[in-house]
Amino acid sequence: MFNSFVIFFILLSGFTNAFTQGNSVDTSKSPHVVWIKQFPDNSLKNNNVNFSKKISNVILGKNDELTLSKPISLITIGVDSIIVLDQGNSQIFEITKKIIPIKLSNKKNYIKYESLIGICKNKTNHIYYTDSKLNKVFDYDSNNKIIRILNDTLVLNQPTGIAYSNIDKNIWIVETAAHRLTVLNEQGKIIKHIGERGNGNAEFNFPTNICIDDDGNVYVVDAMNFRVQIFDKDGEFLSTFGTVGDASGYFARPKGIALDTFGNIYISDALFHVVQVFDKKGDFLYRFGEQGHENSQFWMPSGLFIDENNYIYVADSYNSRIQIFKLVNERKR
Repeated sequence: MFNSFVIFFILLSGFTNAFTQGNSVDTSKSPHVVWIKQFPDNSLKNNNVNFSKKISNVILGKNDELTLSKPISLITIGVDSIIVLDQGNSQIFEITKKIIPIKLSNKKNYIKYESLIGICKNKTNHIYYTDSKLNKVFDYDSNNKIIRILNDTLVLNQPTGIAYSNIDKNIWIVETAAHRLTVLNEQGKIIKHIGERGNGNAEFNFPTNICIDDDGNVYVVDAMNFRVQIFDKDGEFLSTFGTVGDASGYFARPKGIALDTFGNIYISDALFHVVQVFDKKGDFLYRFGEQGHENSQFWMPSGLFIDENNYIYVADSYNSRIQIFKLVNERKR
């Protein structure tokens, strides 16, 4: 435990510069990924004006159009709708051409979110998301606009990442504080737990995020072990890759995880301000991004989502925006 945090603070103080200076690769561009757009379009151009306006609105009691604050994770529904968990606003939003808060229709059952973290969906557009302080999983039926707690008797210990398996219709939850995975059915009943604290196979040290491929294989960001662990659909350990370091292919603060249609694995690293891409075997392919506020630059990116057309959505958390990229030249080994 002590060693993990010592390593983390060393990383925090020095690895960003080392990562940038120690590699000749241009991190702002990639021959495989192109920048498409961002939302909101003017989130950074008028940053100072927006901040002054927010202060003025608070003083005058005005309530202007909503904007993103700290988007943490996201998914898409169709081609023109993004569902975003905004930790800064303590709210779940739908983004079409503007931001629309998703709220309970019954005001008596108002939910005050405290720490929204992970989000996923099933094939019928039920959206599942976690709150790590409330220790709850929520089920949003986007077709009927209904939100409910998924099994309000369920006891979880800091649920963060969440993923849905189309193979067996189970919901996989990362319990960060318990250092394990919990598998639920669609009613929220516990099927099994996987893992415990440690650094061996199928052991975790503050895991955070998770995704599942079309075959049901499960990919877990084992954050403080600085690696990704891969399991089969039954939860049996398959392989692992990654280690702590200050160069391409290494991790400092791995956050989001997603897969493209070729099976390549994308990891956002908040401390390096990049997205790194690995093949199915865990071999490093390339990266895109660097620290900054312009297009294709990030400030502590977190959640990732890749749709069936290989559009890549990045929750650029501290830039208060969503950036969208397109995979144009797939590369695999």
